[in-house]
Parts: sequence; structure tokens; C-alpha cells
Amino acid sequence: MKRLLAALLILAVAPAGAAGYDYALKVQAVAPDVYAFIGRTEDFDTLNGGNIVNTGFIVGPAGVVVIDTGPSLRYGRQMRQAIAAVTPLPPVFAINTHHHPDHFLGNQAFADLPLAALPATAQGIAADGNAFAENLFRLSGDWLRGTEVVVPTRSLSAGPLAVAGRRLRLIALTGHTGADLAVYDEKSGVLFAGDLVFNGRAPTTPHADVAHWLQALDQLEALTREPGFVALVPGHGAVARDAAPIRQTRAWLNWLQAAMRDAAAAGLDMNEVLARPLPAEFAGMAQGVSEYRRSVGHLFPAAEIEALPHAH
Repeated sequence: MKRLLAALLILAVAPAGAAGYDYALKVQAVAPDVYAFIGRTEDFDTLNGGNIVNTGFIVGPAGVVVIDTGPSLRYGRQMRQAIAAVTPLPPVFAINTHHHPDHFLGNQAFADLPLAALPATAQGIAADGNAFAENLFRLSGDWLRGTEVVVPTRSLSAGPLAVAGRRLRLIALTGHTGADLAVYDEKSGVLFAGDLVFNGRAPTTPHADVAHWLQALDQLEALTREPGFVALVPGHGAVARDAAPIRQTRAWLNWLQAAMRDAAAAGLDMNEVLARPLPAEFAGMAQGVSEYRRSVGHLFPAAEIEALPHAH
């Protein structure tokens, strides 16, 4: 299954200012024994090396649980170094929340651990991982040198999970992809929401089912109303202490879904839809224009098909 990306190295151009390819990962304390690495609210490029993602870790009595492993082998290795600066306990378990490359391409750095995911996530990584990795290599260059796809072999399912002396609650959902895992640490009250939740950055939709995604957000918001809830770590954007990022993600998806349906019902073509401006509510959102344009490509054709029976 593994496929070296080294064959593509001849295409890479070393980015200016990336000497040493240091992701400069900074540990952010979210709650006692719970930490996150917060990526930039950008798109992939040769300057950030794919560091646009949030990852994290939980320190239990028997070791460290890693939540997502980042966009490359280099990131994963630097993540391990950063973890070692916080605790002498070793990583003992790693979870991939879904099958997008910025969340799993660091698996190689944790290949000595049980790598775990929902079955459909593992299947997606096995089927699409190399294509994702090659595309990310083209976007980010030598940051991905030596990175190989490592598929999780431990299957997860919804419900409680006791690992490293910590009790986690796994919430299996769909919407952003066909298999999205949220992880709630019962002791700290921290929710790792993966890419079901974006904060201050426009959501990505290449594998989205918007209706399912909206249902998933309702479930996650209900969890934030539980008495023990303390913090939410979204897949992208700043950590929050309330459900505001969930509501922001929902507002974007509701607007996007309505915009596609209204445009299709009005008989607009794709170029006309692409030219439409963002509403004021989202005008300042990071990557708003570019993600809207991508989402038109992802979602508008289906909206056109849906509108066809009503055109006569």
C-alpha cells in the first residue's frame, strides 16, 4: 500500500524561508493534560508546508493519545518532539478523525503505535491516500519529502474508549466526509471536533454531504451543553470555550446550501454562480472566496439536477 513520494521530488521547489522545514509547532494548553497545535487559516502552500490543521494530544496516566497526526512525516516527527517537551510519557495511541491528508499524513511518524480510525476512514486512506499525498506534495513541495501513506489498522466505533488510563467518548458522524470522528475527553471536557467544525475559516467541501453535516453539528452542539464541557478544538481555527464555531459553521453551510439551490432554481450557469459575492456575514472569513468557489464546483451540479424536475 505504501508509495514513496520521492519519485516526485524532481518537481519540488524549495520554498524561500523554509530552511530546515521547521513547522515551529507551539503547544497550546487547552485543559489540564490536554493540548493542541493550532495551524494557520490558510490554504496549502510551499511556505506553510501544509500546517493549516489543528492536531492535539491527551496525556493519560499510561501514556499519550494523539488526535490526528498532521500533513507530513516531518510534521509528525516534530509533533513527537513537542510532545516529549511536555511530558516524559510516550505516545501510545493515535487517532485519525477523517481521511483528509492534512490529518493523517503524519501517521508514518507514529507507525510504532496502534493507529486507529473509523473503518470507512481507513478505507478512504487506503483508496485515496496516495493521490491525496501526491497532490499535497505538488502544493507544498519538499516539506513532504520521505512521507508515505500509512493506513490505520485499528478500527474504532462510536461509544466509550478507555486508553492510556483516559476515558474517551467517540462520536461517529458523517457530513464533512463519509466518516467523521469527534473525540470527547470525559475528564477534561474537551471536544476534538475534527473538520466537522471550522472557526474563522471557510469550511472545505470536497466530500461533503451538507444535510448530514448539519445534523452532525446539532449533535455536537448538544454535547457542548453538557455540564462538564470546557472547550472545543475545531479542525481549523482557534480553540473555543463555547459552541460559537459550531454555529458559525452551520451558518455558512445553511447559506451555501440555499445559495446553490436558489441559483439552480433561477437557471444561473456556473460562471454566474462563481461571480456572486459573499454575504457581509462571511466577507472577512479566511479563505471565504476561494472555498466558496471550490464549493460551487463540488455542490452546484447536484443542485442543478435537483432543480430540473421543478423547471417545467
